[in-house]
Amino acid sequence: MMGLTLHPMKEIKIVVQGDQLKFVTELLDRTGATGYTIINNVSGKGHHGFHEGHLLFNDTSSQVIVFTVVPDSKVEPILAGLGPLFNRHSGAMFVTDVAVSRREHFVGK
Repeated sequence: MMGLTLHPMKEIKIVVQGDQLKFVTELLDRTGATGYTIINNVSGKGHHGFHEGHLLFNDTSSQVIVFTVVPDSKVEPILAGLGPLFNRHSGAMFVTDVAVSRREHFVGK
C-alpha cells in the first residue's frame, strides 16, 4: 500500500432484531459515530436457533446488522449504551481491530 498511511480504529458489528434498529442508530449518533452501515434481512444460526432473513410481516420482524468504525475512545460509551438492550433482547455484538486510510472520516469534529 504505497502512499497510504493506516490508522488504528475499532469496528463494531451489532446484530439485533429489526425493531431495535432505531435504538442502535440513535445510540451511535449520540455517541459520535460518524456513520454506519445497515444490512437488513440477515439469516443465521445462534444461541436462539436459526433466524430466517426473509421478511415475515415487515422489516422490523427480521434481523439486521449495523456496523460502524470508531476511534477506541468511543467504544466504551457504545458498549455501555448497548448493555441494557442486550439485557432485555437477543442479539450479538463484535468488536474488532481495523485500520483505515482516511482517519478524518471516522473521528468526527
